[in-house]
Amino acid sequence: MREYRLAAIAGDGIGKEVIPAGLKVLRSLADLAGFRLAVEDFDWDSERYLARGSYIPEGGLERLAAFDAIFFGAVGSPKVPDHVSLWGLRLPICQGFDQYANVRPARVLPGVQSPLRLRDPAELDWVIVRENSEGEYSGSGGRAHRGLPEEVATETSVFTRAGVTRIHRFAFELARSRVRKHLTLVTKSNAQRHGMVMWDEIFFDVARDYPDVAWDRELVDAMTTRMVSRPGSIDVVVATNLHADILSDLAAALSGSLGIAPTANLNPERRFPSMFEPIHGSAFDITGKGIANPIATFWTAAMMLEHLGEADAGARLMRAIEAVSARRIFTPDLGGEADTGIVTEAVIDALR
Repeated sequence: MREYRLAAIAGDGIGKEVIPAGLKVLRSLADLAGFRLAVEDFDWDSERYLARGSYIPEGGLERLAAFDAIFFGAVGSPKVPDHVSLWGLRLPICQGFDQYANVRPARVLPGVQSPLRLRDPAELDWVIVRENSEGEYSGSGGRAHRGLPEEVATETSVFTRAGVTRIHRFAFELARSRVRKHLTLVTKSNAQRHGMVMWDEIFFDVARDYPDVAWDRELVDAMTTRMVSRPGSIDVVVATNLHADILSDLAAALSGSLGIAPTANLNPERRFPSMFEPIHGSAFDITGKGIANPIATFWTAAMMLEHLGEADAGARLMRAIEAVSARRIFTPDLGGEADTGIVTEAVIDALR
């Protein structure tokens, strides 16, 4: 029987609620689909940081490297500055394992109402590809003369030809695999005249290898307008680390709720494990209330199964999610009264 080793990092806030729910669904599906999961839980969270001074213990990434995939909940706590928690846990994994392709689908699930009040929910069916290893989140920069009137801080975006080429090629391959075969380049090269001009130029070079994929180009500010006013004109989007981070949250909101949006942080060459996480973050405002929406985690699990080679099981899970959403068994973020456990059990029942 096929067996997959999963590293489960629930992290902070509602991550501790939705990752156990996701594992419960995955174990039920494994029994039905004929594969096994060997799961190891990691207590890497903000409480550990506060007690021990680090999120990831010495040798932690080496331990993670032995797993087939990483199932990640969230990081972030009111007790720890956001830049400390992000750079202490999520980004070291993404950069350490060269997970350079962040993939965020967005579509309107059955029964869900988009704020756009779409006549046809199929108008909103996107995949946003985010460069996930460099760009604006490269970590380059620094501060000098702290606390003095002449204090200076620099934040340097880093674009490499290798990094830009591989994310554009990944996006073209993804667009080629979809029915519409259309890719939108998001840029800000009118104002950022060095890195983003190179970003555009490399895109145009790569496009020559994909004559079967139609493409267009949009400035990032105009892209926000287009997502709201012309959602049907969009298929696959490729954008930088910062731009796609912002656009994908907008996409999640337009599809109904951040609570249903999944993410895959991929190392496409599979030299390292990839990491799969719901988009919503730690959401301390609802932590402990039992009302966190687990759908994003379940959809994320479906993406993880597809990456592991269990495409049929992933598709089965998505059908179960859609069956439950069509019945409007929703947590409060979608206007319902169900709690996390009720939605979880409904998805398990639908799987059966």
